[in-house]
Amino acid sequence: MASGIFAILDDIAALMDDVAVASKIATQKTAGILGDDLAVNAEKATGFLSSRELPVLWAITKGSFINKLIIVPIALLLNAFFPILIKYVLIAGGVYLAYEGVEKIIHYFMHRAKKGKEVVDEIVHDADHSDEKQKIKSAIVTDFILSIEIVIIALSTVLQKPLSLQILTVSVVSILATVGVYGIVALIVRMDDAGYKLIKIAKGKKTISGLGNLLVKALPIIIKILAVVGTVALILVAGGIFVHNIEYFHHMLHGWPDMLKETVFGLVIGLVAIPFFNGAKKIMSLFKK
Repeated sequence: MASGIFAILDDIAALMDDVAVASKIATQKTAGILGDDLAVNAEKATGFLSSRELPVLWAITKGSFINKLIIVPIALLLNAFFPILIKYVLIAGGVYLAYEGVEKIIHYFMHRAKKGKEVVDEIVHDADHSDEKQKIKSAIVTDFILSIEIVIIALSTVLQKPLSLQILTVSVVSILATVGVYGIVALIVRMDDAGYKLIKIAKGKKTISGLGNLLVKALPIIIKILAVVGTVALILVAGGIFVHNIEYFHHMLHGWPDMLKETVFGLVIGLVAIPFFNGAKKIMSLFKK
């Protein structure tokens, strides 16, 4: 009896070792997409009133966990029974990411920056948090697409392994991705509050006060950088999906650097997708009235 229990424990320990090794490999392979995920979601989680930043981030984080609870079992089932569908799901997600990236670029050039009074008016107008809810919804949808990519890449590292190892590896990577990405995002969006607290407790100490001022002044710069990086990440991730999953595109622009090639495909398909998505949004808005 005792030997049977020890044998089970030994099997569990061996499985956990395999999961740790597989998760490490999967995390390394998803590092690029995790970086894109961080940039995109940090940009989407900023731009709110200070008192609303953490509630908004928590809402997006919960949405991200739900996304992965949906994606992980579906990805495992598709891989077992309809592996070809995974490619088409990835491509459809890539089209949406390309659309979001290109739309951000167009919005930047077509809409002037808001002045002080306009920002105040917008905050008053959004007293019921309707705009905030829309931004949260958009962030969760984008997270859903990026999560598909993360889960599929993690799954690809353990395709030849037993099902139990596949489930545990993909689950571990999904949890680490959500906790890691949104934990860092939380630190970024609260930089200015941390800076103000350091200034208050400085009491004439220039080092502490200087660090506080640095954090306060650095936040707007970091947000602007993340806005650019997040937009570029959307287009590159989308372009990478097209290049690696569509044979025709894979052989086009032969000899071009991969990043340039992915950027071109991301931009072109994003432009093509804009009228379709905007049209769909208008149709959906008519049904809501």
